[in-house]
Amino acid sequence: MIFNAIHWDPDIGIHLGSFTIRYYSLMYVLGFLVGYYVVRAVFRREKENEELLDPLLIYIALGVILGARLGHVFFYDWPYFSKHPLEILLPFRFKPEFEFTGFQGLASHGATIGIALAAWLFYRKYKTKIRHHDFLWWVDRLTLAIPFGGAMIRIGNLLNSEIVGKPTHSNYGFIFVQLGENFPRHPTQLYEAGSYLLLFFLMLWIYWKTRIPQFRGMMFGIFFTLLWVIRFVIEFWKEPQDAADAQVLLHTGLDKGQWLSVPFILIGLFFIWYGKKHRYNEAH
Repeated sequence: MIFNAIHWDPDIGIHLGSFTIRYYSLMYVLGFLVGYYVVRAVFRREKENEELLDPLLIYIALGVILGARLGHVFFYDWPYFSKHPLEILLPFRFKPEFEFTGFQGLASHGATIGIALAAWLFYRKYKTKIRHHDFLWWVDRLTLAIPFGGAMIRIGNLLNSEIVGKPTHSNYGFIFVQLGENFPRHPTQLYEAGSYLLLFFLMLWIYWKTRIPQFRGMMFGIFFTLLWVIRFVIEFWKEPQDAADAQVLLHTGLDKGQWLSVPFILIGLFFIWYGKKHRYNEAH
């Protein structure tokens, strides 16, 4: 039954001798692949230069990974990384002994900033080769691919038994065995992943079935507002990610993730307002 607790104890990945392909990494790859084919469909529909697909994927992939990593470092764990700077961009721990750790700390707010910067750098470098010279056109279309990737990352978090929810104080929830627990928590990773999948299909419907893509920045505004509203709401069921986050929650009633989401929601609302007043055919 759905209201019976699930004992959650998955393996971390596929073991190939001494090497392990982590499911978390596979979720990242799946997110990028689906995003690639979605953007390719957009390119073909709007007769954009398909030779730009591969460099665009590389720019966005690097933006996501570097942005998410640096976001975690500076937003959530700077006291640690200020003393271990080599671990910021290297997937190793050097003390108390050398250990391969992977990049276990990634922040979605940082990933968002990384994607925006990567998209801008891509646009600047390939501006002479693209057919659509309006930067907001690119931003609007990229929003079609991002929610699916976000959903896959949260599934990866669930497979890693990380970013867990608060105790349910009932028989409902996930018991995270790898954390040494025997009580159920809210599977907030699933809440968030399911919400992002709904946002993914909503954005596809908006693009293919409505006139909204004709308005500059409106798709981005809708996507950005809903994305961070989702994040803001689900944070109420999440455990604080560290002691500093717990202190912010204790003193303000909101955690770091929620406070960081507020300016992004406002940015999204601004672009909805802006889009209502500006069509793409007016910009050329």
